[in-house]
Amino acid sequence: DPELGQLQYFINEHSKNQKPRGSLPLIGSSVAPSDEFPYMFTVCAANGDFFKLRACDAREQQMWMTQLQLCARRHSDGSAKVTQLHLTPHSVMSQAEGQQKNLVNSIESLPSRGPLSSLDQDLLLLKATSAATLSCLGECLSILQHNVCQAAQHITHSHMQGSNTGKNMALSVSSEMCDNSSSESVDSSEEITDTEDNEEEDLGVLDDQRSIILHLLSQLKLGMDLTRVVLPTFILEKRSLLEMYANFMAHPDVFLAITSGATAEERMIRFVEYYLTAFHEGRKGAVAKKPYNPILGESFQCSWDVPQDKVRPLRTTSSSPAPAAAHSTQTASNEGLGSYRLRFVAEQVSHHPPVSGFYCECKDRQICVNTHVWTKSKFMGMSIGVSMVGEGVLHLLEHDEEYVFTLPSAYARSILTVPWVELGGKVSICCAKSGYSSTVTFHTKPFYGGKVHRVTAEVKHNPTGTIVCKAQGEWNGTLEFTYSSGETKVIDTSKLPVIKKKIRPLEKQGQYESRRLWQRVTAALKAGDIDAASEHKHQLEEKQRREGKQRTASSTTWKPKYFIKEGDGWVYHNPLWKTK
Repeated sequence: DPELGQLQYFINEHSKNQKPRGSLPLIGSSVAPSDEFPYMFTVCAANGDFFKLRACDAREQQMWMTQLQLCARRHSDGSAKVTQLHLTPHSVMSQAEGQQKNLVNSIESLPSRGPLSSLDQDLLLLKATSAATLSCLGECLSILQHNVCQAAQHITHSHMQGSNTGKNMALSVSSEMCDNSSSESVDSSEEITDTEDNEEEDLGVLDDQRSIILHLLSQLKLGMDLTRVVLPTFILEKRSLLEMYANFMAHPDVFLAITSGATAEERMIRFVEYYLTAFHEGRKGAVAKKPYNPILGESFQCSWDVPQDKVRPLRTTSSSPAPAAAHSTQTASNEGLGSYRLRFVAEQVSHHPPVSGFYCECKDRQICVNTHVWTKSKFMGMSIGVSMVGEGVLHLLEHDEEYVFTLPSAYARSILTVPWVELGGKVSICCAKSGYSSTVTFHTKPFYGGKVHRVTAEVKHNPTGTIVCKAQGEWNGTLEFTYSSGETKVIDTSKLPVIKKKIRPLEKQGQYESRRLWQRVTAALKAGDIDAASEHKHQLEEKQRREGKQRTASSTTWKPKYFIKEGDGWVYHNPLWKTK
């Protein structure tokens, strides 16, 4: 109805004289093509409602879109003054989002070649900065609304003052052939201490690299799944994702100390302490770089020798002096008695979706952990978000306890300048047997003020609702723990001793083990030869595609070597709890 400025729909032609089945106000609306189906387009109203419409052909689609846009513009211009009186902040944001979508669609509809192309650097920057500006405006709005709410609460409920001071105001996002070796056949005498430092150069993006990223951005849309997008080689760090998971175990002494906790409460607290201190070593370098995407069947194996006298908790509980005293006696008697052996094996068990399984065990301490992770990457304007879908289970066989835990999301920020990584999201740790659980929140940095890399956590005894431990700080800096006993403890993650992993030399590894598989790419990156690194990486990817086609042609199903599918997850084929 062009006079009313409404898009209406009816069951059929005969019911047009009756009340419409539904309607959409066109004032302030946006009309944009949709990738969901051919000839589909979406009409988004200023109030947040939207219709998805599908035409018979391209001509009809264009005709409808043009008429709707003209109608929307006419009513929006004619009613601008009136509309401004009634628009809510959210409807203003909806209008801005609609206009930004129209801008993006206009740029993307330009030809890819010619004097004014969709790949023009200025237009790409305009596209990217408009998305970033919109995101920033949305964040400003939420901060303003939060402050208004706090002021109102302060006036009417003065006793509630400050109750929300710890609230995180960050923009949150709701909530990736057989090897001739096997885990059991790895000869520990062949392993040598790892000499790789995994440090990455803290350099920003170079000008010629920026143009490549801009070209890549031109092909991406907000929210797009990046699983199948080939990223430029210069943003790669010199290790596989499977090895990055191994580096989460860089403090094996803290890990092994979990099971010697005297009570269920103490064991949960020790696990949380270990969990919070595990991420800084796995995420090396200040600049965000991406580990190699493991190829199907790739594996990574290593071990740690942990001196027995080093296996002690990060704190001593003043509330339970007897276990603490017993522990100090044990430490004294352990000196010179050798080491515990901790073994780690990871494998890429699926390519689409990209799922990794990893398992770690220490037989002497009757402790093991089994985890499966599916990485999902999304394009978010000037950021890339990586969700870690899946879970891990820590088994303490001596106590017959299982701790189920999840993993945070990771975000690569400022991808056009100096990229950096932050973790975000809420994760849980739960032990059903003991009734203890923990919630850990990784806070993303707000646009306005705020600290980076913040993390908070609390441990709760669910049957009684008692909070027995709280933690706050930075996951790659200083962490402060407060316990129910009144004791506090500060842990500086940067000063924790790192025990180097042991790994076999390249010549003794299987052809599908990470270091050997990626050795040419790694050597080329170290030499600064990006072209050679890209070529070696391309050869590996092409080999993976050929093997996939051969399996499809012969109707062969891929079977991992070390992991077995159980329900939605993957479990190590010979875990410690089966051999107990």
